[in-house]
Amino acid sequence: MMIDWNHFTPWTSLAGGALIGLAAALFILFNGRIAGISGILGGLLEWPKGDIAWRVAFLLGMVAAPLIYGMVAQLPTVQIEADTPTLIVAGLLVGIGTRYGSGCTSGHGVCGLSRLSPRSLVATLAFMLGGFATVFVVRHVLA
Repeated sequence: MMIDWNHFTPWTSLAGGALIGLAAALFILFNGRIAGISGILGGLLEWPKGDIAWRVAFLLGMVAAPLIYGMVAQLPTVQIEADTPTLIVAGLLVGIGTRYGSGCTSGHGVCGLSRLSPRSLVATLAFMLGGFATVFVVRHVLA
């Protein structure tokens, strides 16, 4: 394994992870809710009364943050090496997986593990093992 030293950014990665952890902790502290994106977005599909405004504000903040950042700094170049049908199928599979797993990687991996949830530990291990297996198959079996 080789490290791409030109794109190795441990300090900004550490700062980003700390900010995500801080935001998740503040969200549960002030709102009593888990900052799992699939649950927040999925809750909008149910239209619960009195529970829509904060969900919309959270999602708008996620969209606005990189736009605001782009005004003061150079955004990284996005390069997606897949065609549109593959991205659609992948998105649908992720959506189905988050429903079966009762949450997404942010909900289980960041918020659930910090609350010492056994269910989140199992879910995060399943995410990671699934990712390892997928990379192995794509790089070593199909290549």
